[in-house]
Amino acid sequence: MFKLSLEGVSDLSGNYKKTYDSSIKNREDFWKIISEDIFWYKKPTKILNSSKPPFYKWFEDGVTNTCYNAVDIHIDNGRGDKIAIIYDSPITGTKYKLSYKDLKEKVSNFAGALKNQGIKKGDRVIIYMPMIPQAVIAMLACGRIGAVHSVVFGGFAANELASRIDDSKAKIIISASCGYEPGRTVHYKPLLNKAIEIANHKPEKCIIWQREKDKAELDPNRDIDWIESIKGAKPAECEKMNSNDYAYILYTSGTTGTPKGIVRDIGGHIVALKWTMKNIYNIDQDDVWWSASDIGWIVGHSYIVYAPLFYGCTTVLFEGKPVGTPNAGTFWRVIKDYNVKVFFTAPTALRAVKREDPDGNFINKKEIINLKALFLAGERADPDTVTWLENKLSIPIIDHWWQTETGWPIASNPIGIENLPIKKGSPTVPMPGYDVKVLDSNKNELKRNQLGSICIKLPLPPSCLPTLWNSDKRFVDSYLTNFPGYYETGDAGYMDEDDYIYVMSRTDDVINTAGHRLSTGAMEEVISNHPDVAECAVLGIHDDLKGQIPIGFACLTSGCNREHLEICSEIVNLVRHDIGPVASFKYVALVSALPKTRSGKILRSTIRKIADGEEWEMPATVENPLVFDEIINVLEKLKII
Repeated sequence: MFKLSLEGVSDLSGNYKKTYDSSIKNREDFWKIISEDIFWYKKPTKILNSSKPPFYKWFEDGVTNTCYNAVDIHIDNGRGDKIAIIYDSPITGTKYKLSYKDLKEKVSNFAGALKNQGIKKGDRVIIYMPMIPQAVIAMLACGRIGAVHSVVFGGFAANELASRIDDSKAKIIISASCGYEPGRTVHYKPLLNKAIEIANHKPEKCIIWQREKDKAELDPNRDIDWIESIKGAKPAECEKMNSNDYAYILYTSGTTGTPKGIVRDIGGHIVALKWTMKNIYNIDQDDVWWSASDIGWIVGHSYIVYAPLFYGCTTVLFEGKPVGTPNAGTFWRVIKDYNVKVFFTAPTALRAVKREDPDGNFINKKEIINLKALFLAGERADPDTVTWLENKLSIPIIDHWWQTETGWPIASNPIGIENLPIKKGSPTVPMPGYDVKVLDSNKNELKRNQLGSICIKLPLPPSCLPTLWNSDKRFVDSYLTNFPGYYETGDAGYMDEDDYIYVMSRTDDVINTAGHRLSTGAMEEVISNHPDVAECAVLGIHDDLKGQIPIGFACLTSGCNREHLEICSEIVNLVRHDIGPVASFKYVALVSALPKTRSGKILRSTIRKIADGEEWEMPATVENPLVFDEIINVLEKLKII
């Protein structure tokens, strides 16, 4: 915990409100003191450059290095034997640990291999890999020599990979022969070959990690075996990087259009993420932390790799699924095996666990006694799932909210500063540095408990996106135009009298029924409270009379054998009772699964297009395309299409 000596505030320890107020009123002093907790080759004297809004720069004259702060510093501080990464793959049956010394050796050697291939400061490197330690090593190696990595979710379709090759102008691609999922092998090399074939920009080389059981055929003119690449490579030292140089590009997984390249500046990235581990998550250096996500998504970047390594604790790298590897008890097994203190995953994953094991038979609280908190993010955490977890685990279940663009939580319960009361349905309060406002369409701040657009007053805190890759105009058009002076999150919601934020839906998921603005999120909360519902989604569809009306999609709990018509009737009555007849809620579709992206987000906009008879394309990010067949069939039966 840090202590700030600012005007009127001698010590903010244990006091969220004073900490938050100081971060808004004394912004530069606040982050200056926090920035002193990281390693700088040259400490910054210019904390915030506001001379060219909306393009703000943090710590612009500072000089540092991502990899040094993630790896080398811990060895220099005498903690080289501390376990940095625990790798656990129930799919392959592989488990092993890497200390910070081990990690430095592997990273510096591979960084040397990249330099041998002509990679230098500022070059872009695409990483297209499964959840294996080599992916983390590749990321850190890029950071070590100042290259800009762009991680692409392993198994992404060839055309999606090609679009990222073209936009980033990647000089080299690092990949693996394949990835594993329950019941199938995803062969990466054919996808990679196809992507390079259709891309206009051609990478010079590909470095391939050959998985033992499924080796790929390499092109001798372009491909290099990972093991061969490091032979004779001289271990690389850390490059001195300006704070505003880019650490990485991460493309958003949009369902349509060209993906946006979110960039992260190096100095702010290290400062903010390191601070979050203690102050938001209450992690100490001797603790084990686990974020169950994928490095292809922002959660994986921030909270599998960078934040825990900046902080110097142990992070779990898990190659598996919440169910099916081998069962719904996998999460609890990993937590038990490694004495995980704080666990972070998406509500979708835990709804899948709850659906397969509604009675929590796989949970033995005595075996996971070291688990002190469970954090949720990625989508709204429905109160029913939160309540189920509270009852089964008897620990704080903390929803928090952030975006790929911000890179760390906008709102959370900062249990390392002060453990605030939990209000179900809310990700709690704004985090230090985020000046959150709820605005109406006329850009006026709304009163408490009024639904509007959630925005953040500029400047954004360190580690949030400073712009988009090679597209300042698109950055302004996408986030800063509708509400000048604010960053538009694209989420709708409200704040209550205690400054708790309620994120109810994406802005375009607020529906207008006969002149009434209604939150689909509020309806989802009601539906999820039905005892037979494991997961649900509500969206607005076109109606000639009322403009829009809601339709609910629900997946039932495992083993439910009740009459479907009866369940649908109960759900309709619940919504009409809790929301009111004004909701005009009358359609419920029971489906076996909801269409989702590979990161777990429900593809509401695509379902809406289908229901409204609009042209639609299969999203490149969809996890299981076959789910849409059932959606179409159900909509036909309801005579909606």
